[in-house]
Amino acid sequence: MPVVVLSGMRQTGKSTLLGKLSGRRYASFDDFSVLDAARRNPEEFLSGDQPFTIDEAQKFPEFLTVIKREVDKKRYPGRFILSGSANFLLLKNIAESLAGRAVYLTLYPFSRRETFGLTREEPALIYFIKNGSFPKREAKPIRWEDVAKGGMPSVCLEEVNRPAVWFRGYEQTYLERDIRSLSQVADLVSFHHLLRLVSLRNAQVLKQSELARDAKLNAMTTGRYLSLMETSFVIFRLFPHLRNRSSRLIKSPKLYLSDSGLAAYLAGIQKLDTTEPLCGALLESYVAQNLLSILSCHMPEANIAYWNIQGRHEVDFIVEIGRETIAIEVKHGTRWHERDLAGIKAYLESVKDCRAALLAYSGTEVLRLEDKIWAVPAALLLS
Repeated sequence: MPVVVLSGMRQTGKSTLLGKLSGRRYASFDDFSVLDAARRNPEEFLSGDQPFTIDEAQKFPEFLTVIKREVDKKRYPGRFILSGSANFLLLKNIAESLAGRAVYLTLYPFSRRETFGLTREEPALIYFIKNGSFPKREAKPIRWEDVAKGGMPSVCLEEVNRPAVWFRGYEQTYLERDIRSLSQVADLVSFHHLLRLVSLRNAQVLKQSELARDAKLNAMTTGRYLSLMETSFVIFRLFPHLRNRSSRLIKSPKLYLSDSGLAAYLAGIQKLDTTEPLCGALLESYVAQNLLSILSCHMPEANIAYWNIQGRHEVDFIVEIGRETIAIEVKHGTRWHERDLAGIKAYLESVKDCRAALLAYSGTEVLRLEDKIWAVPAALLLS
């Protein structure tokens, strides 16, 4: 495609990545003089045949119309790379989507594979989808420390001595810079309070009316603030798998913070272990961000959902690959009981196109429990 749009939450490494690309012009709209030059004469700013990388492009939405005209005059792959800390497709002030001219990619926080330098090996999940078995490899156990750090490069690569201080600075920058640049938020204190409440409901089904009540905001304002969080990639929604149209199926999305480390910080967790009530939700959030990272890179046509029959059964993740699916249930213990398999068994009975159901646990062995049911170490699943 002539235009590649790379976006993702702030500090995931977009500018660092783009700065390593050689043979391209580079400009950032974070620089006011550069932004002013682009606004004064956009055609002159884009003149020349050299491929062009533009960082923080969302700060000049009208510029996309000029890029569209330039692409229509001369089209070749990778002519423009645009990046930003906001989802261009969700920004209300961007009227031009570059349909048919652009591919949209998301740079997620570091996965375990990236943190521990395992990217030369095929992901274990992709290997299983292709071969029906798991590769024989050693995988470092998932520690609570890993979940609490999350995948922000500066934190998970231990470039900072005090992660809590780094996250506090991130939070302040996000509120004072990103949110103000995206929309007119009249009350940043209320927005901040809602963000903290969302962190306490991480990995739960969204009940917007309850969230609005607890935040002392009306439903419309709460919805707008959640949309801003999603636009800036701080949260993402996981929608339900609704192939079975039973009226008892929950149709609301589940809400996740995009980084488990940020979620733990916002929830006020000082030390994460099994005594923490939110440990299960944070582990699920950590698995979710890793699954998104792996699938977006190696199987972008796949989709992730969840499955829930109200008051009865739930499966944490449903990986949809065409008409087939793989169910994944996450447990933080090293052992499991028969009741832990109730959700995936109910799903297997309900959805005949399910290829396999995986119980991701904290043990060390891959075990085939039944015809389509496997117990697999979560660390191996994400390796």
